[in-house]
Amino acid sequence: MSVEMVLGSVLSTAGLARRRRRCGCVHMSSERNAELGRMQPFDYVIVGAGSAGCVLAARLSEDPQVRVLLVEAGAADGPEAMSVPPAWPALMGSAADWGYVTTPQAGTNHIVQPYPRGKVLGGSSSINAMAFLRGHRAGYDGWAQDGASGWGYEDLLPFFKRSERAPGRHPDYRGAEGPMVVSPAADAHPLAYAYLEAAVEVGHRFSTDLNGDDQEGVGWLETNIVGGVRQSAADAYLSPVIDRSNLTVVLNALVGRLILAGGRCSGIEYAVEGRLQRAGADREVILSAGSIGSAQLLMLSGIGPADHLRGLDIDVLVDLPGVGAGLQDHPLAGITYSATAPVPPAAGQHSDLIAMLRSNPDLPAPDVQLLFLDIAYHPPAIAGPTHGYSIGFSLMLPRSRGSVRLAGSDPTTAPLIDPNFLGDERDLAAMVTALRMAREVGESRALAPWRDKEQLPGVSVGDDGDLREYVRRATGPYFHAVGTCRIGHHPLAVVDTELRVHGISALRVVDASVMPRIIGANPNATVLAIAERAASLING
Repeated sequence: MSVEMVLGSVLSTAGLARRRRRCGCVHMSSERNAELGRMQPFDYVIVGAGSAGCVLAARLSEDPQVRVLLVEAGAADGPEAMSVPPAWPALMGSAADWGYVTTPQAGTNHIVQPYPRGKVLGGSSSINAMAFLRGHRAGYDGWAQDGASGWGYEDLLPFFKRSERAPGRHPDYRGAEGPMVVSPAADAHPLAYAYLEAAVEVGHRFSTDLNGDDQEGVGWLETNIVGGVRQSAADAYLSPVIDRSNLTVVLNALVGRLILAGGRCSGIEYAVEGRLQRAGADREVILSAGSIGSAQLLMLSGIGPADHLRGLDIDVLVDLPGVGAGLQDHPLAGITYSATAPVPPAAGQHSDLIAMLRSNPDLPAPDVQLLFLDIAYHPPAIAGPTHGYSIGFSLMLPRSRGSVRLAGSDPTTAPLIDPNFLGDERDLAAMVTALRMAREVGESRALAPWRDKEQLPGVSVGDDGDLREYVRRATGPYFHAVGTCRIGHHPLAVVDTELRVHGISALRVVDASVMPRIIGANPNATVLAIAERAASLING
Protein backbone atom coordinates (compact mmCIF):
# COMPACT_ATOMS: atom_id res chain seq x y z
CA MET A 1 0.00 0.00 0.00
CA SER A 2 1.35 3.41 -0.96
CA VAL A 3 1.94 6.14 1.56
CA GLU A 4 -0.88 8.17 -0.03
CA MET A 5 -3.32 5.42 0.91
CA VAL A 6 -2.68 5.89 4.61
CA LEU A 7 -1.56 9.51 4.74
CA GLY A 8 -3.90 12.13 6.10
CA SER A 9 -3.82 13.64 9.51
CA VAL A 10 -2.42 10.76 11.55
CA LEU A 11 -3.21 10.69 15.25
CA SER A 12 -0.51 12.51 17.15
CA THR A 13 0.54 11.57 20.63
CA ALA A 14 0.58 15.29 21.37
CA GLY A 15 -3.20 15.47 20.92
CA LEU A 16 -3.70 12.48 23.17
CA ALA A 17 -1.27 13.86 25.70
CA ARG A 18 -3.64 16.79 26.19
CA ARG A 19 -6.42 14.29 26.85
CA ARG A 20 -4.29 12.39 29.34
CA ARG A 21 -3.42 15.51 31.25
CA ARG A 22 -7.13 16.23 31.58
CA CYS A 23 -8.10 12.72 32.66
CA GLY A 24 -6.35 11.09 35.56
CA CYS A 25 -7.58 7.63 34.59
CA VAL A 26 -5.06 7.25 31.75
CA HIS A 27 -1.33 7.64 31.61
CA MET A 28 1.14 9.10 29.20
CA SER A 29 2.62 6.59 26.79
CA SER A 30 5.94 6.65 25.04
CA GLU A 31 6.11 8.42 21.72
CA ARG A 32 4.86 6.25 18.92
CA ASN A 33 7.48 5.36 16.34
CA ALA A 34 5.61 4.18 13.27
CA GLU A 35 6.26 5.14 9.67
CA LEU A 36 3.09 4.74 7.68
CA GLY A 37 4.95 4.41 4.40
CA ARG A 38 6.16 0.96 5.43
CA MET A 39 2.74 -0.33 6.57
CA GLN A 40 1.02 -3.22 4.81
CA PRO A 41 -2.70 -3.50 4.04
CA PHE A 42 -4.93 -3.75 7.09
CA ASP A 43 -6.94 -6.65 8.42
CA TYR A 44 -9.71 -4.46 9.78
CA VAL A 45 -10.74 -0.95 8.78
CA ILE A 46 -13.01 0.78 11.32
CA VAL A 47 -14.93 3.88 10.22
CA GLY A 48 -15.63 6.24 13.11
CA ALA A 49 -13.73 6.75 16.37
CA GLY A 50 -16.77 7.26 18.57
CA SER A 51 -17.71 5.03 21.49
CA ALA A 52 -18.03 1.84 19.45
CA GLY A 53 -15.04 2.54 17.22
CA CYS A 54 -12.73 3.14 20.16
CA VAL A 55 -13.81 -0.13 21.78
CA LEU A 56 -13.26 -2.08 18.56
CA ALA A 57 -9.88 -0.53 17.85
CA ALA A 58 -8.65 -1.36 21.34
CA ARG A 59 -10.02 -4.90 21.45
CA LEU A 60 -9.15 -6.00 17.90
CA SER A 61 -5.59 -4.67 18.17
CA GLU A 62 -4.96 -6.75 21.31
CA ASP A 63 -3.70 -9.43 18.90
CA PRO A 64 -0.33 -8.10 17.71
CA GLN A 65 -0.71 -10.03 14.44
CA VAL A 66 -3.89 -8.12 13.52
CA ARG A 67 -3.48 -4.82 11.69
CA VAL A 68 -6.17 -2.27 12.52
CA LEU A 69 -6.95 1.07 10.89
CA LEU A 70 -9.31 3.50 12.65
CA VAL A 71 -10.54 6.43 10.53
CA GLU A 72 -12.16 9.48 12.12
CA ALA A 73 -13.66 12.55 10.41
CA GLY A 74 -12.80 14.84 13.33
CA ALA A 75 -9.63 15.90 15.07
CA ALA A 76 -7.73 14.40 17.99
CA ASP A 77 -9.01 17.01 20.38
CA GLY A 78 -11.50 19.82 20.60
CA PRO A 79 -12.48 22.80 22.74
CA GLU A 80 -11.22 22.84 26.31
CA ALA A 81 -14.88 22.71 27.37
CA MET A 82 -14.80 19.02 26.42
CA SER A 83 -12.96 18.26 29.63
CA VAL A 84 -15.14 20.42 31.91
CA PRO A 85 -18.29 18.51 32.94
CA PRO A 86 -20.65 21.47 33.52
CA ALA A 87 -19.61 23.06 30.21
CA TRP A 88 -21.13 20.37 27.98
CA PRO A 89 -23.98 22.59 26.68
CA ALA A 90 -21.36 24.88 25.12
CA LEU A 91 -20.14 21.99 22.93
CA MET A 92 -23.29 22.04 20.81
CA GLY A 93 -22.33 23.82 17.60
CA SER A 94 -18.63 23.78 18.45
CA ALA A 95 -15.77 22.51 16.31
CA ALA A 96 -16.31 19.05 17.86
CA ASP A 97 -19.89 18.86 16.57
CA TRP A 98 -21.04 17.93 13.06
CA GLY A 99 -23.56 20.75 13.44
CA TYR A 100 -26.53 18.86 12.03
CA VAL A 101 -30.14 20.02 12.30
CA THR A 102 -33.40 18.13 11.96
CA THR A 103 -35.98 18.63 9.28
CA PRO A 104 -39.02 20.66 10.46
CA GLN A 105 -40.81 18.50 13.04
CA ALA A 106 -44.52 18.23 12.36
CA GLY A 107 -45.29 16.98 15.88
CA THR A 108 -43.55 19.98 17.48
CA ASN A 109 -45.12 22.80 15.43
CA HIS A 110 -42.61 22.41 12.56
CA ILE A 111 -39.62 23.46 14.64
CA VAL A 112 -36.14 22.77 13.25
CA GLN A 113 -33.95 21.42 16.05
CA PRO A 114 -30.14 21.32 16.42
CA TYR A 115 -28.95 17.73 16.28
CA PRO A 116 -25.35 17.59 17.57
CA ARG A 117 -23.18 14.55 16.91
CA GLY A 118 -19.57 14.24 18.01
CA LYS A 119 -16.95 14.96 15.33
CA VAL A 120 -13.77 14.35 17.32
CA LEU A 121 -11.86 11.45 18.76
CA GLY A 122 -14.33 9.76 21.10
CA GLY A 123 -17.30 10.88 19.01
CA SER A 124 -20.41 11.83 20.94
CA SER A 125 -18.87 10.49 24.17
CA SER A 126 -16.62 13.56 23.98
CA ILE A 127 -19.48 16.08 23.83
CA ASN A 128 -22.41 14.41 25.60
CA ALA A 129 -23.63 14.97 29.17
CA MET A 130 -21.63 11.97 30.47
CA ALA A 131 -24.60 9.97 31.78
CA PHE A 132 -23.81 6.28 32.22
CA LEU A 133 -27.09 4.41 32.47
CA ARG A 134 -28.24 1.00 31.31
CA GLY A 135 -31.70 0.33 30.00
CA HIS A 136 -34.16 -1.88 31.85
CA ARG A 137 -33.57 -5.57 31.24
CA ALA A 138 -37.02 -5.88 29.65
CA GLY A 139 -35.87 -3.70 26.77
CA TYR A 140 -32.96 -5.95 25.81
CA ASP A 141 -35.10 -9.05 26.24
CA GLY A 142 -37.53 -7.40 23.84
CA TRP A 143 -34.77 -7.23 21.24
CA ALA A 144 -34.26 -10.99 21.49
CA GLN A 145 -37.99 -11.64 21.32
CA ASP A 146 -38.17 -9.55 18.13
CA GLY A 147 -35.62 -11.76 16.38
CA ALA A 148 -32.31 -10.35 17.61
CA SER A 149 -31.29 -13.61 19.23
CA GLY A 150 -28.16 -13.35 21.35
CA TRP A 151 -28.87 -9.74 22.32
CA GLY A 152 -31.03 -10.19 25.41
CA TYR A 153 -30.13 -8.84 28.83
CA GLU A 154 -28.27 -11.92 30.02
CA ASP A 155 -26.37 -12.05 26.72
CA LEU A 156 -25.20 -8.45 27.10
CA LEU A 157 -24.56 -8.49 30.85
CA PRO A 158 -20.97 -9.85 30.59
CA PHE A 159 -20.15 -7.09 28.13
CA PHE A 160 -21.72 -4.37 30.26
CA LYS A 161 -19.50 -5.64 33.06
CA ARG A 162 -16.45 -5.85 30.81
CA SER A 163 -16.78 -2.20 29.78
CA GLU A 164 -17.02 -0.62 33.23
CA ARG A 165 -15.20 -0.16 36.48
CA ALA A 166 -17.82 0.53 39.15
CA PRO A 167 -16.18 0.35 42.58
CA GLY A 168 -18.32 -0.98 45.42
CA ARG A 169 -21.18 -2.24 43.26
CA HIS A 170 -22.68 -5.74 43.28
CA PRO A 171 -20.35 -8.01 41.28
CA ASP A 172 -23.23 -10.06 39.87
CA TYR A 173 -24.35 -7.02 37.88
CA ARG A 174 -21.45 -4.59 37.77
CA GLY A 175 -17.92 -4.61 36.41
CA ALA A 176 -14.81 -4.05 38.50
CA GLU A 177 -11.95 -3.90 36.00
CA GLY A 178 -13.27 -2.32 32.78
CA PRO A 179 -11.89 0.80 31.09
CA MET A 180 -14.83 3.12 31.83
CA VAL A 181 -14.66 4.36 35.42
CA VAL A 182 -18.23 5.19 36.47
CA SER A 183 -19.73 6.42 39.73
CA PRO A 184 -22.24 8.87 41.17
CA ALA A 185 -21.05 12.37 42.01
CA ALA A 186 -18.69 12.37 44.96
CA ASP A 187 -20.17 15.64 46.20
CA ALA A 188 -23.69 16.13 44.84
CA HIS A 189 -25.17 19.57 44.25
CA PRO A 190 -27.23 20.80 47.24
CA LEU A 191 -30.30 21.08 45.03
CA ALA A 192 -29.98 17.36 44.23
CA TYR A 193 -30.64 16.46 47.87
CA ALA A 194 -33.80 18.55 47.83
CA TYR A 195 -34.84 16.83 44.61
CA LEU A 196 -34.32 13.43 46.24
CA GLU A 197 -36.43 14.38 49.24
CA ALA A 198 -39.10 15.74 46.91
CA ALA A 199 -39.25 12.59 44.77
CA VAL A 200 -39.59 10.38 47.84
CA GLU A 201 -42.18 12.75 49.30
CA VAL A 202 -44.50 12.25 46.31
CA GLY A 203 -44.15 8.47 46.46
CA HIS A 204 -41.19 7.42 44.32
CA ARG A 205 -38.94 4.88 45.97
CA PHE A 206 -35.18 5.18 46.16
CA SER A 207 -33.04 2.87 44.01
CA THR A 208 -29.60 1.97 45.29
CA ASP A 209 -28.31 1.12 41.80
CA LEU A 210 -30.26 1.91 38.63
CA ASN A 211 -27.57 0.04 36.65
CA GLY A 212 -27.83 -3.09 38.83
CA ASP A 213 -30.77 -5.16 39.97
CA ASP A 214 -32.91 -2.19 41.06
CA GLN A 215 -33.70 -0.47 37.75
CA GLU A 216 -36.69 1.60 38.80
CA GLY A 217 -37.16 4.61 41.06
CA VAL A 218 -35.11 7.67 41.87
CA GLY A 219 -31.38 7.28 42.28
CA TRP A 220 -27.99 8.91 41.97
CA LEU A 221 -26.92 9.15 38.35
CA GLU A 222 -23.63 7.48 37.48
CA THR A 223 -21.38 9.35 35.09
CA ASN A 224 -18.05 8.92 33.36
CA ILE A 225 -16.42 11.82 35.22
CA VAL A 226 -13.06 10.93 36.71
CA GLY A 227 -11.02 13.28 38.86
CA GLY A 228 -13.39 16.12 37.99
CA VAL A 229 -13.01 15.79 34.19
CA ARG A 230 -14.78 13.94 31.39
CA GLN A 231 -13.66 10.43 30.53
CA SER A 232 -14.60 9.76 26.91
CA ALA A 233 -14.42 6.40 25.18
CA ALA A 234 -11.19 7.63 23.59
CA ASP A 235 -9.72 8.39 27.01
CA ALA A 236 -10.75 5.01 28.40
CA TYR A 237 -10.12 2.66 25.51
CA LEU A 238 -7.87 4.29 22.94
CA SER A 239 -5.37 6.42 24.83
CA PRO A 240 -3.82 3.52 26.78
CA VAL A 241 -3.13 1.52 23.59
CA ILE A 242 -2.31 4.21 21.07
CA ASP A 243 1.37 3.19 20.90
CA ARG A 244 0.56 -0.28 19.58
CA SER A 245 2.49 -0.75 16.35
CA ASN A 246 -0.41 -2.62 14.75
CA LEU A 247 -2.92 0.20 15.33
CA THR A 248 -3.10 3.20 12.99
CA VAL A 249 -5.50 6.10 13.53
CA VAL A 250 -6.16 8.60 10.75
CA LEU A 251 -7.94 11.85 11.61
CA ASN A 252 -9.69 14.63 9.69
CA ALA A 253 -10.58 12.01 7.09
CA LEU A 254 -14.09 12.02 5.59
CA VAL A 255 -15.08 8.60 4.32
CA GLY A 256 -17.11 9.04 1.13
CA ARG A 257 -17.89 5.50 0.10
CA LEU A 258 -17.20 1.84 0.60
CA ILE A 259 -15.21 -0.11 -1.98
CA LEU A 260 -17.53 -2.91 -3.13
CA ALA A 261 -17.07 -5.58 -5.79
CA GLY A 262 -18.42 -9.06 -6.29
CA GLY A 263 -20.69 -8.84 -3.27
CA ARG A 264 -17.79 -8.06 -0.94
CA CYS A 265 -16.52 -4.93 0.80
CA SER A 266 -12.77 -4.65 0.39
CA GLY A 267 -12.04 -1.19 1.78
CA ILE A 268 -12.96 2.46 1.96
CA GLU A 269 -12.37 5.66 0.04
CA TYR A 270 -11.79 8.79 2.10
CA ALA A 271 -10.66 12.38 1.64
CA VAL A 272 -8.11 14.40 3.58
CA GLU A 273 -7.89 18.09 2.63
CA GLY A 274 -9.67 17.27 -0.62
CA ARG A 275 -7.32 14.45 -1.63
CA LEU A 276 -8.97 11.09 -2.25
CA GLN A 277 -7.25 8.11 -0.69
CA ARG A 278 -8.03 4.43 -0.20
CA ALA A 279 -7.49 1.88 2.51
CA GLY A 280 -7.98 -1.85 2.03
CA ALA A 281 -9.28 -4.43 4.50
CA ASP A 282 -8.20 -8.03 4.10
CA ARG A 283 -10.78 -9.24 6.61
CA GLU A 284 -13.56 -6.72 7.24
CA VAL A 285 -14.71 -3.14 7.13
CA ILE A 286 -16.65 -2.13 10.24
CA LEU A 287 -18.91 0.92 10.24
CA SER A 288 -19.06 2.65 13.61
CA ALA A 289 -20.08 6.09 12.39
CA GLY A 290 -23.28 6.22 14.45
CA SER A 291 -26.95 6.18 13.58
CA ILE A 292 -26.56 9.10 11.21
CA GLY A 293 -23.14 8.43 9.71
CA SER A 294 -23.36 4.66 9.19
CA ALA A 295 -26.71 4.90 7.40
CA GLN A 296 -25.45 7.80 5.29
CA LEU A 297 -22.31 5.93 4.22
CA LEU A 298 -24.22 2.77 3.31
CA MET A 299 -26.56 4.77 1.10
CA LEU A 300 -23.73 6.72 -0.54
CA SER A 301 -22.21 3.35 -1.41
CA GLY A 302 -25.37 1.99 -3.04
CA ILE A 303 -26.72 0.00 -0.09
CA GLY A 304 -30.17 1.13 0.98
CA PRO A 305 -33.72 1.83 -0.24
CA ALA A 306 -33.56 1.43 -4.00
CA ASP A 307 -36.06 4.12 -5.01
CA HIS A 308 -34.38 6.73 -2.82
CA LEU A 309 -30.94 5.93 -4.21
CA ARG A 310 -32.07 5.90 -7.83
CA GLY A 311 -33.65 9.29 -7.29
CA LEU A 312 -30.17 10.60 -6.51
CA ASP A 313 -28.53 8.75 -9.43
CA ILE A 314 -26.73 6.37 -7.08
CA ASP A 315 -26.27 2.85 -8.47
CA VAL A 316 -28.13 0.36 -6.30
CA LEU A 317 -25.91 -2.55 -5.26
CA VAL A 318 -28.11 -3.94 -2.49
CA ASP A 319 -31.74 -2.95 -2.00
CA LEU A 320 -32.05 -2.70 1.79
CA PRO A 321 -35.12 -0.56 2.59
CA GLY A 322 -34.25 -0.54 6.31
CA VAL A 323 -31.11 1.55 5.86
CA GLY A 324 -31.91 4.93 7.37
CA ALA A 325 -35.39 3.84 8.44
CA GLY A 326 -36.53 3.45 12.03
CA LEU A 327 -34.68 6.45 13.50
CA GLN A 328 -35.62 6.78 17.17
CA ASP A 329 -34.77 9.29 19.89
CA HIS A 330 -36.12 10.12 23.32
CA PRO A 331 -38.26 13.28 23.14
CA LEU A 332 -37.19 15.70 25.88
CA ALA A 333 -38.94 18.68 27.44
CA GLY A 334 -38.98 20.28 30.87
CA ILE A 335 -40.47 22.49 33.53
CA THR A 336 -38.38 25.49 34.57
CA TYR A 337 -38.52 27.37 37.88
CA SER A 338 -37.04 30.61 39.05
CA ALA A 339 -35.26 30.21 42.37
CA THR A 340 -35.60 32.09 45.64
CA ALA A 341 -31.83 32.69 45.64
CA PRO A 342 -28.98 32.14 43.19
CA VAL A 343 -28.46 28.42 42.50
CA PRO A 344 -24.85 27.49 43.33
CA PRO A 345 -22.66 26.63 40.33
CA ALA A 346 -22.29 22.95 39.51
CA ALA A 347 -19.13 20.90 39.63
CA GLY A 348 -20.73 17.98 37.78
CA GLN A 349 -22.77 17.76 34.60
CA HIS A 350 -25.86 19.48 36.08
CA SER A 351 -27.84 16.32 36.92
CA ASP A 352 -26.65 14.31 39.90
CA LEU A 353 -30.06 12.67 40.39
CA ILE A 354 -32.39 10.89 37.97
CA ALA A 355 -35.66 8.97 38.16
CA MET A 356 -36.83 6.04 36.04
CA LEU A 357 -40.61 5.74 36.45
CA ARG A 358 -43.70 4.10 34.99
CA SER A 359 -46.49 6.35 33.81
CA ASN A 360 -48.79 3.33 34.15
CA PRO A 361 -48.21 0.57 36.71
CA ASP A 362 -49.25 -2.05 34.14
CA LEU A 363 -46.22 -1.32 31.95
CA PRO A 364 -43.43 -3.92 31.95
CA ALA A 365 -40.70 -1.31 32.50
CA PRO A 366 -40.21 2.38 33.27
CA ASP A 367 -41.26 4.59 30.35
CA VAL A 368 -40.55 8.05 31.82
CA GLN A 369 -37.28 9.61 32.88
CA LEU A 370 -37.21 12.66 35.13
CA LEU A 371 -33.97 14.57 34.87
CA PHE A 372 -33.30 16.81 37.88
CA LEU A 373 -31.20 19.76 36.69
CA ASP A 374 -29.41 22.50 38.61
CA ILE A 375 -29.69 24.94 35.69
CA ALA A 376 -32.56 26.55 33.80
CA TYR A 377 -32.51 24.38 30.69
CA HIS A 378 -35.07 24.88 27.94
CA PRO A 379 -35.15 24.91 24.13
CA PRO A 380 -33.75 28.07 22.53
CA ALA A 381 -37.03 28.51 20.65
CA ILE A 382 -38.81 29.20 23.96
CA ALA A 383 -38.11 32.31 26.00
CA GLY A 384 -37.33 31.49 29.61
CA PRO A 385 -35.23 32.49 32.60
CA THR A 386 -31.45 32.31 32.42
CA HIS A 387 -31.22 31.52 36.14
CA GLY A 388 -33.13 28.90 38.07
CA TYR A 389 -33.53 25.15 37.78
CA SER A 390 -35.44 22.64 35.66
CA ILE A 391 -37.00 19.21 35.88
CA GLY A 392 -36.64 17.56 32.51
CA PHE A 393 -38.98 14.79 31.43
CA SER A 394 -38.47 12.34 28.62
CA LEU A 395 -40.42 9.44 27.12
CA MET A 396 -38.15 6.41 27.24
CA LEU A 397 -40.20 4.06 25.02
CA PRO A 398 -41.47 6.28 22.18
CA ARG A 399 -43.56 4.82 19.38
CA SER A 400 -42.66 7.46 16.80
CA ARG A 401 -40.20 6.47 14.08
CA GLY A 402 -38.22 8.77 11.83
CA SER A 403 -35.58 8.44 9.14
CA VAL A 404 -32.20 9.45 7.79
CA ARG A 405 -32.08 10.18 4.09
CA LEU A 406 -29.53 11.61 1.70
CA ALA A 407 -29.91 15.19 0.51
CA GLY A 408 -27.54 14.44 -2.37
CA SER A 409 -24.79 12.09 -3.53
CA ASP A 410 -21.97 14.34 -2.30
CA PRO A 411 -20.61 12.96 1.02
CA THR A 412 -20.01 16.52 2.26
CA THR A 413 -23.74 17.29 2.06
CA ALA A 414 -25.49 16.95 5.41
CA PRO A 415 -28.14 14.22 5.45
CA LEU A 416 -31.83 14.82 6.07
CA ILE A 417 -32.52 13.88 9.69
CA ASP A 418 -36.16 13.43 10.65
CA PRO A 419 -36.65 12.01 14.17
CA ASN A 420 -40.42 12.54 13.74
CA PHE A 421 -40.83 13.68 17.34
CA LEU A 422 -44.39 13.13 18.62
CA GLY A 423 -45.39 11.76 15.22
CA ASP A 424 -47.43 9.14 17.06
CA GLU A 425 -50.19 10.82 19.07
CA ARG A 426 -49.66 8.31 21.88
CA ASP A 427 -46.22 9.84 22.46
CA LEU A 428 -47.75 13.28 22.90
CA ALA A 429 -50.23 11.93 25.46
CA ALA A 430 -47.44 10.15 27.34
CA MET A 431 -45.31 13.30 27.39
CA VAL A 432 -48.20 15.24 28.94
CA THR A 433 -48.41 12.54 31.63
CA ALA A 434 -44.64 12.88 32.17
CA LEU A 435 -45.05 16.66 32.52
CA ARG A 436 -47.65 16.15 35.24
CA MET A 437 -45.28 13.74 37.03
CA ALA A 438 -42.46 16.31 36.86
CA ARG A 439 -44.75 19.08 38.09
CA GLU A 440 -45.84 16.95 41.05
CA VAL A 441 -42.22 16.72 42.19
CA GLY A 442 -41.63 20.40 41.46
CA GLU A 443 -44.55 21.49 43.65
CA SER A 444 -43.49 19.37 46.65
CA ARG A 445 -42.86 20.77 50.12
CA ALA A 446 -39.23 19.66 49.93
CA LEU A 447 -38.52 22.09 47.08
CA ALA A 448 -40.38 25.03 48.64
CA PRO A 449 -37.16 26.63 50.01
CA TRP A 450 -35.75 26.73 46.46
CA ARG A 451 -38.93 27.47 44.50
CA ASP A 452 -39.84 31.01 43.52
CA LYS A 453 -42.39 30.22 40.81
CA GLU A 454 -42.92 27.99 37.83
CA GLN A 455 -41.80 29.97 34.80
CA LEU A 456 -42.33 27.32 32.12
CA PRO A 457 -44.98 26.38 31.24
CA GLY A 458 -46.42 28.50 34.09
CA VAL A 459 -49.09 27.70 36.64
CA SER A 460 -51.84 29.06 34.35
CA VAL A 461 -51.12 26.26 31.90
CA GLY A 462 -53.14 23.46 33.43
CA ASP A 463 -55.74 21.91 31.18
CA ASP A 464 -54.88 19.06 28.86
CA GLY A 465 -55.12 21.10 25.68
CA ASP A 466 -52.73 23.80 26.90
CA LEU A 467 -50.30 21.21 28.23
CA ARG A 468 -50.32 19.40 24.87
CA GLU A 469 -49.53 22.66 23.10
CA TYR A 470 -46.69 23.41 25.52
CA VAL A 471 -45.22 19.94 25.00
CA ARG A 472 -45.34 20.47 21.23
CA ARG A 473 -43.39 23.73 21.58
CA ALA A 474 -40.99 22.56 24.26
CA THR A 475 -40.05 19.09 23.02
CA GLY A 476 -36.65 18.62 21.48
CA PRO A 477 -34.12 15.84 20.98
CA TYR A 478 -32.28 14.09 23.77
CA PHE A 479 -29.61 13.37 21.12
CA HIS A 480 -30.05 9.60 21.53
CA ALA A 481 -30.28 8.58 17.87
CA VAL A 482 -30.59 4.82 17.34
CA GLY A 483 -32.15 2.26 15.02
CA THR A 484 -31.24 3.18 11.44
CA CYS A 485 -29.45 -0.14 10.70
CA ARG A 486 -31.46 -2.47 12.87
CA ILE A 487 -30.38 -5.98 13.79
CA GLY A 488 -32.28 -9.18 13.12
CA HIS A 489 -34.48 -10.80 10.49
CA HIS A 490 -37.19 -8.16 10.33
CA PRO A 491 -38.17 -6.92 6.83
CA LEU A 492 -36.36 -3.67 7.67
CA ALA A 493 -33.32 -5.35 9.26
CA VAL A 494 -29.97 -4.22 7.88
CA VAL A 495 -27.61 -6.53 9.79
CA ASP A 496 -27.87 -10.10 11.00
CA THR A 497 -27.43 -11.17 14.61
CA GLU A 498 -23.64 -11.01 14.20
CA LEU A 499 -23.96 -7.45 12.84
CA ARG A 500 -23.01 -8.43 9.28
CA VAL A 501 -24.73 -6.37 6.59
CA HIS A 502 -27.29 -8.38 4.63
CA GLY A 503 -26.23 -8.98 1.04
CA ILE A 504 -22.57 -7.91 1.39
CA SER A 505 -19.73 -9.94 2.87
CA ALA A 506 -16.86 -8.57 4.96
CA LEU A 507 -18.95 -5.60 6.15
CA ARG A 508 -20.44 -5.02 9.61
CA VAL A 509 -22.17 -2.19 11.42
CA VAL A 510 -21.35 -1.78 15.11
CA ASP A 511 -22.88 1.26 16.82
CA ALA A 512 -26.20 2.61 18.13
CA SER A 513 -27.81 2.22 14.71
CA VAL A 514 -28.21 -1.56 15.16
CA MET A 515 -30.62 -1.24 18.09
CA PRO A 516 -33.98 -2.59 16.88
CA ARG A 517 -35.82 -0.53 19.51
CA ILE A 518 -34.55 2.32 21.59
CA ILE A 519 -33.63 1.32 25.11
CA GLY A 520 -35.15 3.05 28.11
CA ALA A 521 -31.98 4.94 29.05
CA ASN A 522 -29.23 7.19 27.76
CA PRO A 523 -27.56 4.95 25.16
CA ASN A 524 -23.79 5.31 25.62
CA ALA A 525 -23.38 2.46 28.12
CA THR A 526 -25.31 0.17 25.78
CA VAL A 527 -23.22 1.19 22.76
CA LEU A 528 -20.08 0.22 24.67
CA ALA A 529 -21.58 -3.18 25.51
CA ILE A 530 -22.65 -3.72 21.89
CA ALA A 531 -19.12 -2.97 20.73
CA GLU A 532 -17.60 -5.24 23.36
CA ARG A 533 -19.83 -8.10 22.24
CA ALA A 534 -19.10 -7.33 18.57
CA ALA A 535 -15.36 -7.53 19.24
CA SER A 536 -15.94 -10.93 20.84
CA LEU A 537 -17.92 -12.10 17.80
CA ILE A 538 -15.29 -10.84 15.36
CA ASN A 539 -12.51 -12.50 17.35
CA GLY A 540 -14.42 -15.76 17.19
